[in-house]
Amino acid sequence: MIITVEGIDGAGKNTLVRAVREQVEADVLAFPRYDDSVPAQLAAEALHGRMGDLTDSAYAMATLFALDRHGAKEQLEAYVGSDRVIILDRYVASNAAYSAARLRDDAVIDWVHDLEFGRLGLPKPDLQVLLATPPATASQRARSREAADASRARDAYERDADLQERTFEAYRRLAQRQWAGRWLVTTDPATILQEIT
Repeated sequence: MIITVEGIDGAGKNTLVRAVREQVEADVLAFPRYDDSVPAQLAAEALHGRMGDLTDSAYAMATLFALDRHGAKEQLEAYVGSDRVIILDRYVASNAAYSAARLRDDAVIDWVHDLEFGRLGLPKPDLQVLLATPPATASQRARSREAADASRARDAYERDADLQERTFEAYRRLAQRQWAGRWLVTTDPATILQEIT
């Protein structure tokens, strides 16, 4: 199974992934892969203001994040049709939600679907979990994380509270549509474990 955990910055994705992993024998992979992927590293540079006007283009940023995932395609395909489980901390839906929020237009959602699942051939997830953490709570967590750890400086997306609100609403629309597969909206690890079982 490929299970994705989705949500805005500070929603608690990492915490939830760890909680589920303790109960299920699963591998974990987080996107973006900043340590291993040149496209992810370029996106990070852009989000911290070191790539000129690159962040001005939602399509350019979405393409960098898509290419990061494409770099893990072979690794992900090993879980398709197997008895192994991988939990992904963010996946394709994050590109769709953030792009729709940035452009204020859901038409880009179909473009992301075609790019990542079509042209790049990434496997679709078996289950997508949206963490239903309210944006105000998530924002406070992101600020606290930054204050406690200088290496966790918030990027341009994380500092934009309005963008985070719009992204959360875009995620909710994706979940309502059951976009690219099954969705579960929760903050409860037990509910996720029950669904996996």
